[in-house]
Amino acid sequence: MRRIHVPDVSVIVPTRDRRARLGLTLQSVLWQRSVDLEIVVVDDGSSDRTAEMISRMRDQRIRLVRNAVPLGEGGARNRGVEHAAAPWIAFLDDDDLWAPDKLRRQLDAVRRAGAGWVYAGDVVIDDDLEILHGARPPPPRQVMSDLMRHNAVPAGASNVLVDAALLARVGPFDPELHRTTDWDMWLRLARVGPPTWVPLPLVANCAHPASISRDMEMLFAELPLIAERYGVRVDRARHYRWAAWNSLLEGRRSQALRYYAQAIAAGDAVSIVRALFAFVLPGYARRRAAASPGAVERDPWVRQARTWLDALSALRRDPEFPPTDPSSP
Repeated sequence: MRRIHVPDVSVIVPTRDRRARLGLTLQSVLWQRSVDLEIVVVDDGSSDRTAEMISRMRDQRIRLVRNAVPLGEGGARNRGVEHAAAPWIAFLDDDDLWAPDKLRRQLDAVRRAGAGWVYAGDVVIDDDLEILHGARPPPPRQVMSDLMRHNAVPAGASNVLVDAALLARVGPFDPELHRTTDWDMWLRLARVGPPTWVPLPLVANCAHPASISRDMEMLFAELPLIAERYGVRVDRARHYRWAAWNSLLEGRRSQALRYYAQAIAAGDAVSIVRALFAFVLPGYARRRAAASPGAVERDPWVRQARTWLDALSALRRDPEFPPTDPSSP
């Protein structure tokens, strides 16, 4: 009787019209060390020949599931879980990247701790894989506390490995949510038990400033739903402060001042000073973000991430990337 192969981890990668980014993301999964894995790519109605690119990649561990009608990020992840065969499930957005030992370290961590889910540390990168910032993540006890006020798991779903049985127990991602999909899931997992962690920069989260304004509006529309569903006291000041800073980075000073005003109304006295800087010094946020690359690179946390990001940068510069099957037309 033929034995059915069961990998250690199923990696779920939802994607839609991100062919140009997806190849490197998949490579950062394929180079995982000492882990038997499968990759379930859920093509959520792409029109950019994503399926063709995947069919030409050499590695047989990649499986493609295609949605004729887009289901959104949460719905696409759920579809991938339906096709997953492994006892552990990891999620990865189609523009984020992993260090080559990300899954191995997380598997070791959950087995040592007897936990049902685990997160690691991250850095935030731009489209050129340059590191914008990064810091050690909060420990599990703090994450459990902070989840009652904001989404405290860094880098979102791209960071989390979860026991498939636990995921089935708490239920699927809510496909009706957009900006709070991850937070909604972490709150359900936390009700069952705390996560463990790997305090190393194993995930690179790609920032896209052009989409931030739209994302903020979705976020503020969904915060009341999370508050009502779980009885959490949302830290609105923190969310408004985040929205204001990102508005400044986009050059939307009037919008930033409105968000700072809302943060101040929510009790955040620090935002008074920040609002004054935004008003008196146009372009302050962008100058501050651009003026500190040397300081960023001197950060030991950043240097750890830089080692594996440099390897991916070199790979992306290879004219033969992404790898394809030579027999393909």
